[in-house]
Formats: sequence, structure tokens, C-alpha cells
Amino acid sequence: MGHRKVHAPRHGSLAYLPRKRAKNPEARIRYWPEIKSDSPKLLGFAAYKAGMTYIFTIEDKKRSPHFGKEVMKAVTVLETPPIIICGFKTYMKTPYGLQNISEVWMKNPPVILNRALILPENFDTDAMLEKVEKNLDQTIAIRVVTATQPSQTGLAKKKPEISEIQIGGGNIQQQFEYAKKLLGKTITLEEVFKEGQYIDVAGITVGKGYQGPVKRWGVTKLQHKGRKTKRGIATLGPWNPHHLMYSVARAGQMGYHQRIEYNKRIMKIGKDGKEATVKGGFIRYGEVKGSYVIIEGSVPGTEKRQLRLRVPARPPTDAIDASPQVTYISIESTQGK
Repeated sequence: MGHRKVHAPRHGSLAYLPRKRAKNPEARIRYWPEIKSDSPKLLGFAAYKAGMTYIFTIEDKKRSPHFGKEVMKAVTVLETPPIIICGFKTYMKTPYGLQNISEVWMKNPPVILNRALILPENFDTDAMLEKVEKNLDQTIAIRVVTATQPSQTGLAKKKPEISEIQIGGGNIQQQFEYAKKLLGKTITLEEVFKEGQYIDVAGITVGKGYQGPVKRWGVTKLQHKGRKTKRGIATLGPWNPHHLMYSVARAGQMGYHQRIEYNKRIMKIGKDGKEATVKGGFIRYGEVKGSYVIIEGSVPGTEKRQLRLRVPARPPTDAIDASPQVTYISIESTQGK
């Protein structure tokens, strides 16, 4: 028999190149969706990943074969301490993207902010507000500057993460009034999201270090009797073009990349972390002390990592606008204790 030519699709997506380490352990959100709402509201929040467990819930998806029955689902527990609204920034549209016009900061920022930023002795908040109001006709986006409060969690860290969250809904004037009202206050997750809602979760994935092409790209292992290599690729490419093409699977950094997972459903929002903390605490995290959120399925990143939650960019067409009925949250030890 003659040699049969084997065809195979390419291995690994080229959509995420370059596969190098993320610049920061905190994810960046580059797109904020527009929402249909008469009153303004925040489009995101920040959380810390504690770990995974499972719950029992009544299936409420009508097209599911288990509709109305009690089903078990894997879930992720995130700790969500209130965030501080330290200030807000206004942006105008230019041919090169959004450009910052001005910003407003609260009069007496909390002491923990000094761990993350070098702050002046005092802010002239009134003068800043005047400048913003004067340029309101050019403004197309207002984003609040938020600081997390890791000291209220089970984490052994004090330095807050500083990030921007866009305000959506209403018109620019209403958004400006809303931002003024929030200045210097703390916001809880319940004020931004509700149970049963779908959200997008952005985070930095677990780092796996330097890996070969089989693990990194999923290429086929060569036959075991082959010469020289088994967990490599058969050829680096054709004679022409003379250079090595970027699409060839090579060894290198794997993991610690930024990723966004779309449409993760909020199963429960709670205030007492003991309700969702497994016996002996979550591995590498410990106990969830304060408010928490339970999200269906898994999310990117390792324990303790900060995650950014956002209103969905492409919500499902058959989204259920009702709170899930959670009948049981497993707090059995994940270590078999």
C-alpha cells in the first residue's frame, strides 16, 4: 500500500497572539457596553477569587430537559468587599480614541490610597467640578475611579487596586450628577448587580510557565519510534518563505494571559461569608469574611487574584430575569477533612 496523505486542521488559535505574560495581575477592560436605562448606574465591580464548590438549584431554563428539577452545579465563590469611589474622569471622542478631559477627586481620600498612589496634600474638588461642568458638552463618557478594600477580606494584603468603571444609562448630565453623588462613598455589589443576572468576568489566567508545543498548542505527538523528538513538531515550515512563520507552534510562555469569560450567571449574592466558606477554609485562600457572590461555572485566574466583573457585552437572547432558587450550598471540605 502506498503512503496515505493525512490532513489535519491547524492546532491552537492564533487569535490570542502574542502568548506572553500579562503586564499586570489586574485585568484591563477595554470595552464598556451601552445599557438601556433611564437612570445612570455603574457597569462593573471588583472581586477576589476564593475557590470553587457546588450547589443544588432548581433548574429554571425552560428548554432544559431538567426544567423544574433539582440539579447540581459547579460554582465559584468570589469575595466582594465594598469599593470606594475616590473620584471620576471625563472623556471626549477624538480620531485616535477617547481622550481624558479632566478629573475630580474626593476631598479627603482614605489613608490606604497612599499605598497605591502618590497623592497631593489636598484636592480642590470644587474647582475640578467646575472644570468638568464647563466641558460637559464635549464629554461622551464618565468613569469613576475606584479603590478596593482588601483589608476587609481574608487576604493578607493592604494595598488597594485602583481601576476605572464606566457609568452607563441616562444622559451625560444625569451621569455627572450621579458621579458627584457617589464621590467619596462606598458601593456594594448589590447596588450594581442582582441575582440571576449574567455578567462578564475578566481576569489573568493561572500561569503555567515555559511549556512545549504539545501542551501549549495541542499539536499531535509524533510516533514513538520517531527519531530525535516526540513532543515537538514534524517541520518548522516550507523552504519558501525563507523565514519561520509566526503561525508555527513553538514552545514558550503558557498561562498568565488576560482573558474575559462571557455570560457567567450570578447564582447568589450574600453578606455573610460563612454561608459559602468550606470547612477548613478554601485552599490557598482561607475564609470568606464579608460579602460574597456565587457564580455558575469556573472563572479565570488563581485563588486570591482580583477579577473584574462587567455587565454583559453580548447577553444571551434567552436570559432568565429571575433570581435562581438555590436549595443547598456545599461547605464540605475540599481536602476531605
